Amino acid sequence: MNILETKNLHKIYDENSVPVHAINGIDLVVQKGEFTAIVGPSGSGKTTLLNMIGGLDKPTRGEIRINGITIHELSSRRLTDFRLKNIGFVFQSYNLIPVLTAQENIEFIMQLQGWPKSQRLERTRTLLQEVGLADRGDARPTKLSGGQQQRVAVARAIASKPKFVLADEPTANLDSKSAENLLEIMEQLNREEDITFIFSTHDPRVVEKARRVITIVDGQIDQDEYRSK
Repeated sequence: MNILETKNLHKIYDENSVPVHAINGIDLVVQKGEFTAIVGPSGSGKTTLLNMIGGLDKPTRGEIRINGITIHELSSRRLTDFRLKNIGFVFQSYNLIPVLTAQENIEFIMQLQGWPKSQRLERTRTLLQEVGLADRGDARPTKLSGGQQQRVAVARAIASKPKFVLADEPTANLDSKSAENLLEIMEQLNREEDITFIFSTHDPRVVEKARRVITIVDGQIDQDEYRSK
């Protein structure tokens, strides 16, 4: 089942009246349950592509369809609502809300979506257990290590059961052990909850785990490799 499709996708930035082609005609199909890494050198367009897929940036031309919805044609309000209900985000800088506890950070998206409190609490407890933080739910981000904060961020991203999770360099600020633990958790969530993960990464550890590796060079897909795991 295809959950994401891009057609002839372009993103052109006008820097000092000089056009910069960050994305240059990308056609891409992602199916439910994929564990995919987008790789390439700095400036190749990885993050730009992820931002457009996530509705954080609009294409100059071309189409992005998620579950049949052309997202860049939505109004700002409808796009915000669509992202809230369909896409989870994990950033390298964690982006947790500092005044909220780990539990409250995970609950936050579900609260915005109007989940009943009992369901939010049950889902949050399950996720804290799954990411190995069952005893840290009351801790605020400043009391958690970088690896623990990123695990909370992953739990928050999948809490409301989105169509897929976009992870932009999620291991960049983590030590080797924390990165390995985080990847194992995401692999497990991918297998057990059938959540689709799309990574933008330089990290060879992420690439090694991925079952599909898309290499972007100069804003175009250079290679698209499927692997059996």
